[in-house]
Amino acid sequence: MLRKLNDENFRELVLVDDFSSADKQANYLGKTYREIVDRQEFWQWIKGKEQQIQFMIHLGARTDTTEMDVSIFDRLNVSYSQQVWKLCSRHHIPLIYASSAATYGSGAHGFADRHELTSLLRPLNPYGRSKNDFDQWVLNQTDAPFFWAGLKFFNVYGPNEYHKGRMGSVIFHAYQQILKTDQMRLFRSHRDDYADGEQKRDFIYVKDVVNVIFYLLNHRKNSGIYNLGTGKARSFNDLTKGVFQAMGKPALIEYIDTPEDIRDTYQYYTEAEMGKIHQIGYREDFTSLEAGIDDYVRNYLRIKEYY
Repeated sequence: MLRKLNDENFRELVLVDDFSSADKQANYLGKTYREIVDRQEFWQWIKGKEQQIQFMIHLGARTDTTEMDVSIFDRLNVSYSQQVWKLCSRHHIPLIYASSAATYGSGAHGFADRHELTSLLRPLNPYGRSKNDFDQWVLNQTDAPFFWAGLKFFNVYGPNEYHKGRMGSVIFHAYQQILKTDQMRLFRSHRDDYADGEQKRDFIYVKDVVNVIFYLLNHRKNSGIYNLGTGKARSFNDLTKGVFQAMGKPALIEYIDTPEDIRDTYQYYTEAEMGKIHQIGYREDFTSLEAGIDDYVRNYLRIKEYY
């Protein structure tokens, strides 16, 4: 997002995060910004500066889907986000925040971003519940920023995720695994209606994500919660074959049991319904999975480059 804003001539940017991890530094090295502020110091820092803020993009969250300590999510994903919302409401600051496709759980109620469905959703883990809890809280507020958008990110992949560890995209992990072993291990299906490797996700390239966010920053109307995927579910087999092809290697896939600690909460299918964001005027095509993988592997992972 920082790169995109720099490319669009935004220079007076304030970065708010937990900067204690050295692995994150490369993400903002060489970019142009005004200053960095630790997330815990932000509330003191912003006092008296509220009228200088043009917009806020709130992407920060604990995203570990295997974390079971609900208090962590309550603090970072719900309470902190509520503070951001109240600040933007009070000072009329446009706000875009990250929700998640994890809110849809098993997909029993489909993947439509209609507000009235939010209270019916049953996420499969504490992370997803925290995101849905905040979405529901937002929809119940009478005070709101004059423009706001909550974006339900589906499976985002692309440059600058070197620091994410286990929570990195499947494409990132596939590249590393193939580089070391010349093969890729995928989770075996534990359902009769899905063949091994045919579990499907809606994979969206991070460059498309930032393009949508930038569009909304300029659009500034039609507030609401929106899906952000491509609208096309693709299998893990398709994804893995794409990585092999981009690396110039023959596809060799092995299937292993899904770990028991996530087996009961594993999503077999996600596909964003994208009509809502198209209806408000977003018309750009989304990058195909094959084209996104090829760009990511050849221009970033292969040479350890950042966007």
